[in-house]
Amino acid sequence: MPADGITRMNRAVELGESVRGTTAPNPWVGAVLVTADGQTFEGATEPPPGRHAEIVALDAARDAGADPAGGTLSTTLEPCSHTGRTAPCVEAVISAGIARVAVGVTDPDPNVAGSGIEALRAAGIEVDDGVGAAAVECSLRPYLHQRREGRPWVVLKLAATMDGRVAAADGTSQWITSPEARADAHALRARCDAVLVGAGTVRADNPSLTVRDAPGADPRRFVLGAVPAGANVHPCTEVSGPPGEVLARLAADGVVELLVEGGAGVAGKFHRAGLVDEYVIYLAPALMGGHDGLPMLTGEGAPTIGELWRGDIAELRQVGPDVRITMLAAGHAAGTVVSDPAAGHPAS
Repeated sequence: MPADGITRMNRAVELGESVRGTTAPNPWVGAVLVTADGQTFEGATEPPPGRHAEIVALDAARDAGADPAGGTLSTTLEPCSHTGRTAPCVEAVISAGIARVAVGVTDPDPNVAGSGIEALRAAGIEVDDGVGAAAVECSLRPYLHQRREGRPWVVLKLAATMDGRVAAADGTSQWITSPEARADAHALRARCDAVLVGAGTVRADNPSLTVRDAPGADPRRFVLGAVPAGANVHPCTEVSGPPGEVLARLAADGVVELLVEGGAGVAGKFHRAGLVDEYVIYLAPALMGGHDGLPMLTGEGAPTIGELWRGDIAELRQVGPDVRITMLAAGHAAGTVVSDPAAGHPAS
């Protein structure tokens, strides 16, 4: 693929990232169309039941009076080949007379799984598969994981003092981290399509779990346990059961990327079950100074040093006075995330 093809795919990734958190259960796909006479048109997937990215780009060309026939379409994900909330994108691409399609990654959804590419090629369209795949895989990692594993991509957000405490001995925890970190927490909520906390956090902090200090939409809210009638988290959905069963239910309900915000007991359960894919940890330049504060994860830990959980650090940066560390669980290749807003502490 020529360098300009990679450039177009990188732009398509940026377009997809611009709508991340708004498209679930569909993926946040970006598309770039270059017509035969060199005009460029862009598209990103709309919220359900809106148009997919490829259709948005094709419509943009037609609205401008341009002819898509003979053009090249770059899309981060294989165009769909089945009828769901919308008609198959491959039919629109074929009928538009597109000559060449560049695809970032094949869609693992069993409704697609290569059939979109096959349909394009059968229609005589040249298809380049795997263009800019590393950047696309990184951007679409939660969606690809959800389709392959049958459960949402789980982001566990933790915030603590430098000695690893998330609350003082009297239970107070607001605020360990800075306003800058809390603003990033709202950006992370906007990135994820759902957020989950334990009922204990609801009783202790009465969070609303909305996006207020960053642009974006509020995530769907789930609480592990019973929620008081007047809690700020309403409207929310109560869930129960072991973490694995909860995730299976959420996946069936269309959740792609789940943010687990608290508290330490819920965090410990998801961690010990091996169900956390991404850890976002904020460390404040503060020390609790003793053993009686609440640790980040409660419950039984590794019995020996040889059984420590180890992950891969994907990012390390400063947010305000705090340090943010992003870790990926083993098996998830680290990569550059085009847009990865982050987190703070406690749910608010």
